[in-house]
Amino acid sequence: MKKLATAFGLLIGMVAPLATMAHPGHGETEGYTIIHYFTEPMHAVITLGSLVIVFAGLRYFRKKNAGSQK
Repeated sequence: MKKLATAFGLLIGMVAPLATMAHPGHGETEGYTIIHYFTEPMHAVITLGSLVIVFAGLRYFRKKNAGSQK
C-alpha cells in the first residue's frame, strides 16, 4: 500500500505543474510578481494547498522520528 501511495504522490507531483500554466487574467494584475501568486484565486489555492502538504509532511516525519528514537 505504501508503494501505491508513493507512486500516486509522485504522479500528482509530476502533473501538478500543468495546473499552474498561464490562464486568462495575467494582464489584469502584474503577472510576474510574488503578489500575483498570493492574490489571484487560481494560484492562491495551489499555494495554500502546497503549504498544507509541506507542513503536514514535516509534522508527520517529526512525529515518526520522535517515536523511533524512544
